[in-house]
Amino acid sequence: MRVHRLSQAAALCGMIAGLAMTPMAAGAQESKDPIIIALHDWTGQHITSHIAGDLLKAKGYKVEYVTIDYLTGLTAMENGDVTVMTELWATTAGDAMKASDATGKTEKLGALGPAAKEEWWYPLYMKEKCPGLPDWKALLKCGEAFSAPETAPKGRYLGMEATWGGHDPERIEALGLPFVAVDAGTESAMFAELKSAYERKAPIMLWVYSPHWVPSVFEGEWVQFPEYDAACYTDPKWGINPDKAFDCGKPYGDIFKYTSAETKKKWPGAYEVLKKLKIDGGELNLMVKEVDVDGKKLDEVVAAYVAKHKGEY
Repeated sequence: MRVHRLSQAAALCGMIAGLAMTPMAAGAQESKDPIIIALHDWTGQHITSHIAGDLLKAKGYKVEYVTIDYLTGLTAMENGDVTVMTELWATTAGDAMKASDATGKTEKLGALGPAAKEEWWYPLYMKEKCPGLPDWKALLKCGEAFSAPETAPKGRYLGMEATWGGHDPERIEALGLPFVAVDAGTESAMFAELKSAYERKAPIMLWVYSPHWVPSVFEGEWVQFPEYDAACYTDPKWGINPDKAFDCGKPYGDIFKYTSAETKKKWPGAYEVLKKLKIDGGELNLMVKEVDVDGKKLDEVVAAYVAKHKGEY
């Protein structure tokens, strides 16, 4: 009988030891502090952020969101005010990522999935008014075709320079384009203006990016500028203008996920979820369209995606 009881005790100790090694027990030791996810000013990023948040909530983590400027988000992460950023585009945040990597306070978690493209874009009907497009050289003679009352006789380029960067005023100057860069203020205002112009076949040239719903809803093309090279942004002697940098198009590249360097130790389970997070570009385009064009609630679109893919995490 004593031997039997000792066997039971040994078995119980073994079970306890085994439980201590399970992910659940490890998770119980993780911080109960909220994981703070950054929100920026475009729909696709809100979708990817809430997908990450819902996946983490399903694992028992407390999640909070904070709205913050895109180009200063990494600094906020370095200061401990943000835990996760789901989208940093190599096209516009390359310098910011390099600077943040050098601090050792953040960690690049790999590519989110979609390929990033952002460039000057025009509706297809504008080719009749500016023969030679999409070659950028056609714009040298077509400024007035793209003009607005506040820029005439120069063309108007509608962008988001203040919040997204992009170096468009510098590009206009370096390439000698007869255009004026105008800041739309918000993404919603910019694309509302596109919709209005498109319906009237009115002149418009603007910043369009992908993944996004615009290229799949409206017929148009991106301007083909001289191909980007890293030297184009730093060495004036590179490119067609020997005196000015930025005499090329915008770079193409991946969209990266970032987190605080503390995440791996503080929330190891959440860290693994974020490392695994991948979103197909085509699916993301459709989700953005569902929200911005079809009028669906973002929470519903995100919930449907998470229900479909949560088994992958």
